[in-house]
Amino acid sequence: MTALNQPALAFEQAELAVPDRQGPQAPRRRRRVGMERINWSTTTILVLCSLTVLLPLYVTVSMALKSGTQVVDGNAFSFPSPLSFDGFVQAWTLTKFPVGLAISLLVTAGTVVATIVLAAFASYAIARNWDRKLFRYSFFYLLAAMFIPFPVVALPQIQLTGRVGLDNPVGVIILATMFQLSFSVLLFTAFLRSIPLELEESARIDGATTWQTFWRLIFPLLAPMSATVGIFAFLYAWNDFMMPSLIISDPALQTLPVRQNLFQTQFSNNYNVAFASYLMAMAPAIIAYLFTQRWVMAGVTQGAVKG
Repeated sequence: MTALNQPALAFEQAELAVPDRQGPQAPRRRRRVGMERINWSTTTILVLCSLTVLLPLYVTVSMALKSGTQVVDGNAFSFPSPLSFDGFVQAWTLTKFPVGLAISLLVTAGTVVATIVLAAFASYAIARNWDRKLFRYSFFYLLAAMFIPFPVVALPQIQLTGRVGLDNPVGVIILATMFQLSFSVLLFTAFLRSIPLELEESARIDGATTWQTFWRLIFPLLAPMSATVGIFAFLYAWNDFMMPSLIISDPALQTLPVRQNLFQTQFSNNYNVAFASYLMAMAPAIIAYLFTQRWVMAGVTQGAVKG
């Protein structure tokens, strides 16, 4: 009987020796979560960075809602009392806001669509032909273009667009797309490398051409990165001041950021009108980013991690 009971006793001792993983460790894990220390240095830096954005935004909103007499009291941080919307009414008329809004939307929409389509085409060709020198060197050439800002080549671009009749919003769309192409190709190429080649091979076995494979299979899979590229192109085209001001020759066809320049000259004393105009011009970009900002990091992280 003693020999027969030895396996049972050994099993009971081993069971008692093994700690209860769900019992003793669960409270310790909860204590660790509850007793995490706050990284005060990082928190302080984040707070300071947030203030650099929130304080100017508060000043812009408060100045736009003040009357003409309140804006000259010398206190930009004072809350407007009573609220006045006269600045928005005057800014709407002085800048011809509906016309400027329509032109800005046209330039921005054209830049976003052209950037997504052209960058997706180029990235697909580069990613799937990386073993060929022509495509590999083309990728490096596009990356080198990222280090050439528009002011460096502004003068030849102005002369070229004027000679070919592109000194208008269409020329701005073309140039803005070209300057956004490098960064967009970089993002698309990184994302395409995470898409398995077996998907394309199965589509080709079913008889799909390269064009059909791209539009029906690859391009829908690029939706997260397309949203990211579109957001960057939207912010660039909407907020750009230098390119439209130098390329567009007709003042009646200028975008909203350029139209704000009139408050730097003859209307420089009407601060409430100027800030109201600035707020109306940047409101669409802020709203668009608030609704789409979650796709920015999602697209970048999906393109950065292969799997």
